[in-house]
Amino acid sequence: MIDKLEMFLALARERHFGRAAEAYGVTQPTLSSAIRALEDTLGVQLVRRGSRFLGLTAEGEQALLRARAIVAEARALKAEMRAAGSAEDGLTGTLRLGVIPTALPMVADVTGPLAARHPGLRLTILSMTSADILAGIAALDLDAGLTYLDNEPLGEVARVPIYAETYRFLCAADAPLAGRASVTWAEAAAQPLCLLTGDMQNRRILAQHLGAAPETRIESNSALALVSHVRTGRWASVVPTVLADLVAAGGALAAVPVVEPQVRHMVGLVHAPRDPPVPALAALLEVVRRLGEQAARGA
Repeated sequence: MIDKLEMFLALARERHFGRAAEAYGVTQPTLSSAIRALEDTLGVQLVRRGSRFLGLTAEGEQALLRARAIVAEARALKAEMRAAGSAEDGLTGTLRLGVIPTALPMVADVTGPLAARHPGLRLTILSMTSADILAGIAALDLDAGLTYLDNEPLGEVARVPIYAETYRFLCAADAPLAGRASVTWAEAAAQPLCLLTGDMQNRRILAQHLGAAPETRIESNSALALVSHVRTGRWASVVPTVLADLVAAGGALAAVPVVEPQVRHMVGLVHAPRDPPVPALAALLEVVRRLGEQAARGA
């Protein structure tokens, strides 16, 4: 039954029989048979079919919520038993972490101590928008995420603060504003900027302070792409301090504090509010709480 529910979740996520079968590691006929068997067991049609997947029925949408809860409990039980059986060797399995692009420069501060303590644990780190992180946690595709905690609604997730994000004006080392002690938001908005795309929460945060009409000719969902354009000297950007410190260390770029006002937004870990958390998530939470305490002491 759990296998059939897992395949149902894969189909709901992929919205395509072939991709769902590939994602779950079975043939398409096997997945189709499992979905039909699940429908027979429940006595309702879950999937609207034609020549292709046409979506879930109303009953399918209702069943999806229950299926996620059942599968989450089954996965948690399996993880707890696996941890109990390998208590002396450390945790095993895979922990899936979604991370907003602007937090990627510090993600090793989270995963490094976790990997060192549990060498049998595999870590999958995905760069995602804040909205996709929340959707991934709800769909059981992610175990946790690093995202903003205080700018947009988060819904029903637990959250642990880690650090306050501040901002730097990033430009070439020989740019006119490179030698300044600080740059105002208005001054930054007057420069030719490259910024993250509008689906990124960082861009929506910056829009609150840059105003409605900064000259933005380059947009990307990749922070690396922004840095490469800044390095040409033709563009500048406004980026989080954790990213600016990383890319400006070599001296080719300058990172100038942005003020008036000095903006701070909290970044932290979000996860499904399960108590107690599965062992791998509990180990991650221990690392994250320690980082948050260190950041609070240094603030």
